[in-house]
Amino acid sequence: MVFPDSLETSISQAVEATKAAIADHKTLLQVDIAIPELKPLPVAQQYLSQLPNLGENVKVFFSDTGAAALARHQWQEIAYELRGIEELIDPVQPENDAFVFIAPTPVEVGKVEQICNQAGDRVCILLNPKLEDVSIVGIGMAGRTLRERFLNNIEPCYSFLPLERGAVIRSYPSEWQIWWAEGEDDGSEHQILASEASRPSGERIGQILAPLMATENARKPGLFDNMQQFWKALTQ
Repeated sequence: MVFPDSLETSISQAVEATKAAIADHKTLLQVDIAIPELKPLPVAQQYLSQLPNLGENVKVFFSDTGAAALARHQWQEIAYELRGIEELIDPVQPENDAFVFIAPTPVEVGKVEQICNQAGDRVCILLNPKLEDVSIVGIGMAGRTLRERFLNNIEPCYSFLPLERGAVIRSYPSEWQIWWAEGEDDGSEHQILASEASRPSGERIGQILAPLMATENARKPGLFDNMQQFWKALTQ
């Protein structure tokens, strides 16, 4: 695996990771390409156009009907059924082969879970979801139950979570990897610093990068503290 130096490379890696997970009979999948200010529709269009083997009858769900209508107008090369997640009374039908959710939010988490449960052993892919807003999902028993019942069962088949000079990447079936470029210029080569069996927390990332950042922090006081705050926010 190479460090994805462009959105196109990251999407291609996500497609390959998705294919590998499906080949291993994983059915509830998550793809995260968390590039700041990234618009969900262009990413979804590229991803789906490169992943044509989900079946002949695939439903793609959007958070609202307006986004679905826009995609139907723009995605002429994608033959899947594009719908708002609340648009259909019975969203899951026997003839459906797979389901894809484009950037679902915490408001739709109940509907997403319902569709995935009804899908049974059919493939469900959550693309760039934002399902864990604690103000909606909750931090008490309700939130914990939702995580145990649904969210914790989602396979993160591809994740690209950018750091200031690198990224945390998981591409199925590999482990989570922390990539880092020692130099600050654009030509610096990224290297794998560590591999983790589960998604590393901000604290864990800080532990891994601490030896590298120590000398830089001496030159730039406060840099390490700022980076720790960034990692913590990223991995919450």
